[in-house]
Order: sequence, then structure tokens, then C-alpha cells
Amino acid sequence: MKANNISLILLVCILVCINLGGCLGGSLRKNFYKQTCPRAEQIVKDATWNHVSANPNLPAKLLRMHFHDCFVRGCDASVLLSSTANNTAERDSFPNLSLKGFDVIDDIKEQLEKACPGVVSCADILALATRDSVSFQFKKSQWDVLTGRRDGNVSIANEVSGNLPSPFFNFAQLKQTFANKGLTVQDLVVLSGAHSIGVGHCNLFSKRLYNFTGKGDQDPSMDSTYAALLKTQCQGPGDRTKTVELDPGSFQNFDNSFYTILKQKKGLFLSDAALLTNKVSSNAVQKLLKGNDFFTEFGQSMKRMGAIEVLTGTSGQTRKQCGFVNSN
Repeated sequence: MKANNISLILLVCILVCINLGGCLGGSLRKNFYKQTCPRAEQIVKDATWNHVSANPNLPAKLLRMHFHDCFVRGCDASVLLSSTANNTAERDSFPNLSLKGFDVIDDIKEQLEKACPGVVSCADILALATRDSVSFQFKKSQWDVLTGRRDGNVSIANEVSGNLPSPFFNFAQLKQTFANKGLTVQDLVVLSGAHSIGVGHCNLFSKRLYNFTGKGDQDPSMDSTYAALLKTQCQGPGDRTKTVELDPGSFQNFDNSFYTILKQKKGLFLSDAALLTNKVSSNAVQKLLKGNDFFTEFGQSMKRMGAIEVLTGTSGQTRKQCGFVNSN
């Protein structure tokens, strides 16, 4: 009887946790600003949708920025901080030099400061704006964002490369990088689906085209016809200026087509192709070919990623400007 009571209590706790939306985010919760800034999420949504309507490439840019933020020091908006005379910040590290969308986050922050000064964190703005930018295409929210993050006070460029997964990684390296952040192989495969939108710089995959093993050869795991097409778009292995669509012909539509092209051996990065080199991840790819499964799974994985090492309560601060730590 005692054991049954304990089991019943545990079950009730789990159900309560799920209903409150707190399981995936620890001390984060839904509608964190309901009392302190009731229109916060609406302001973020309206501003984000206005920006996306003018720039349909924005969802890919904000997804990447949010990802890069969460994998270094957690989701604390440290990627938004500007460098100072005494410190080179994350945004000026080599992997982050191509990040875009800082102006959008600054604009949203400015609007929120007018409505509710000193209340909404930059970390929450980035998480919400990322969701809202992807959701613009569907005209409805694609996943719930738990809020209550605080902003970090530290941003160090040298910490970036050791925490971000590289487009050159093999499966074992990818798995370990995600595991270091408390994420699973399923999360790895699902979040890679973000490569259905956006573009890739030629220098991040050109080795697969021109010098895969150091002998002037091509990566045999890439479709040869697709590789020939890429060679017409990238001018040699050292091309750092040109970009190509991650999902040719559909790079502004968020969907599960990444997995279709991956199965066709047309994944752009070595890290994409690596997902087919492991049985577990390859099986996950196969399952995500079903569109409804992908959208549900993507939302869940985004919640888990958005909860990485978050600062809450009295930790960190709520910045007045996203690019600068508060002076007092």
C-alpha cells in the first residue's frame, strides 16, 4: 500500500509538471510576464512578424543565433553582447561573424523598454522572436516558449569554438557536443531539420567537393550530380564569399524537406551527411520524413534547447540594452 501511494504521488507530480509546462524548462514557465508586462509576447510577435514580412530570410538567421547563444554559456543572450576594449565577445568569434539579426532583437527590446522598462530579458526576447519568426509562415505559433530567463554578464569569444558543433564534425563528435548540453541524438537529428531554411557558405562544405581526403577528390557520400551543381556555384575550395541554399528551391519554407534531401545524399555539410552514418540517427531521419512528426518533435527539441543552463531568479540581470551589460 505504501509503495502504491508513493507511485500515485509521483504520477500526480509528473502530471502537474506537464500541465504547468515546467518539465522541459526547470524554473522557466509559461506567461512569465503575465503580471509584470502583459503584452510582452504580443509585442515580440508583432515586431518579429513585421521584420519577417520585410525579410523572409530572417527565420533562418534567428534560429542560428538562438542556437549559437544556447550552446555557449546557455540561453543567456551572451551572444548579443558587444565586445569592449578589454574583452572580445562571442559575436566577434569566427563562427559568429556571419550571424545576422542583432538589429531585429535591438528593435524589439526598444519597443519592450517603452512598454515595460527593465522587465523583459534579452534572452527571452531571442527565444520568443526565434519561435515567432518561424511561425510567421504558418500564421500561428509552432511551439510554446517557456520564459523567465535572465541575461548573462559574460561573453568570451574563445569559448565559442569549443562549445558549438562544427559543420565538419562526424557523428561521434556531434553526439558528444549535444550530450554535453543535455541533449539527445533525437534532438540532434530534429534540430538539424532547421537546415530546411537558410543558406550555407561555400567554405564550410567545399572540401567535400574539391579535396575530401587531401587527394583532390570528392566526397563519395554526396550525390555526384548535386556535387557538380555545387561546383558551379562555389568558385574553388577557398571561396568564402558565396552561399548556396541549404534546401534548393525551398530555402525559405520551414518544413521537413531536409530529411528528404538528406536521404538523396544532398545534405550540404559533412555534419548533415553524418546523420546517416549511425543506425539510431538514420532511423530518426526516416521517421521525420513524416511532416506532422517533425513539427511536433521540433517544438519539443526547441524547448529542451531553450532551457540549456538558463539563468533565472536573481542570477544574471535584465539588460536595458541587449548589446551591453547594465552599468549598475
